[in-house]
Amino acid sequence: MKTIINLNRVTKIYKSGLVEVPALRGIDFSIEEGEFVAIMGASGSGKSTLMNILGCLDYPTQGEYFLDGKKVNDLSRNELADIRNQKIGFVFQSFNLLPRTSALENVELPLLYDRFHRVPNPRQNAIEALRRVGLEDRMHHDPNQLSGGEQQRVAIARALVNQPDILLADEPTGNLDTKTSVEVLALFQELNNQGITILMVTHEPDLSLYTKRVIELRDGVILRDEPFPNRHNAKNDLMELNRATEAA
Repeated sequence: MKTIINLNRVTKIYKSGLVEVPALRGIDFSIEEGEFVAIMGASGSGKSTLMNILGCLDYPTQGEYFLDGKKVNDLSRNELADIRNQKIGFVFQSFNLLPRTSALENVELPLLYDRFHRVPNPRQNAIEALRRVGLEDRMHHDPNQLSGGEQQRVAIARALVNQPDILLADEPTGNLDTKTSVEVLALFQELNNQGITILMVTHEPDLSLYTKRVIELRDGVILRDEPFPNRHNAKNDLMELNRATEAA
């Protein structure tokens, strides 16, 4: 199995005047291609800082970060932007969709920043991304015409449109109800089965049951890092929730 992410003694220190505030304290782990990992921890544990470094949005203060064999510490900001555009898809809690822009146009947006024009037909690629998340028939709707779950699916399609190797999801179900959250996890499991590596930040232990591995942080260090071999099947759980709703 190919190692796609490798962190070696990664530390992140923020400075507030003369005061140094450590957010990460010597983080070590590797992620293999095709993993589905939950990154957990309470507020202030360092998980958002870790996600920013993994997403090439920030540099570590110390230590080394290798992404697909390339040392991220040595890259310029333009090179980091290119990596984000080519290798990483981002999914956020708040969806971050443009309000008066159709689902299709929202999904196309990352392709406008592709300096290398890797995708020859952006419109067709965006349609295919929406089809993958089951929203081909809603592509011309604006976000305010979509449910919360549909908006998150548009955001996931936007993350997929550049055909990334890695999907980084930061509290992707934080604004969704239980049933819709399980729908999103079912989609993540399907994408993961297709070969996409997924790292998901969450503070909800129930959601980690759908992943293959859990990394838990506390005060900037790894508290536990263990596989989750008997993960739940989100599609099956969704069927159970639907049956329970119908019976109520």
